[in-house]
Amino acid sequence: MQLEIADGQLEIRLSRAQKIFGLMRDVSIPFAEISAVELVENPLREAMGSGLKAGLRVPYVCYVARTIRLDEMFVVRRGVPGLSLSLHGHGHLQRVLVSTPEAQALVERLKQALPAGR
Repeated sequence: MQLEIADGQLEIRLSRAQKIFGLMRDVSIPFAEISAVELVENPLREAMGSGLKAGLRVPYVCYVARTIRLDEMFVVRRGVPGLSLSLHGHGHLQRVLVSTPEAQALVERLKQALPAGR
């Protein structure tokens, strides 16, 4: 998975395997649709505690999945911090949680790019 910030949006580009096994596709999120950004130290725990999912699930290792209601998206793995985004106006999707070694830096960068108060 690759995360890129460009042209006022965050691009989440999944690998071919993540797309196939996770039953998902790449996601582009305009900054205007992000209502909150935060660092999650243990994103795997949050994914495991969120209920049933559709997609790839390897408990205690990784999740590339969405909740059954399709309102949350997880691309997380053990031992890697996560970037959590709360969304509004992005269809059914209300939250995205992705693991990345650069999570802290991305949280700070996105908070600077978003309007004050988010």
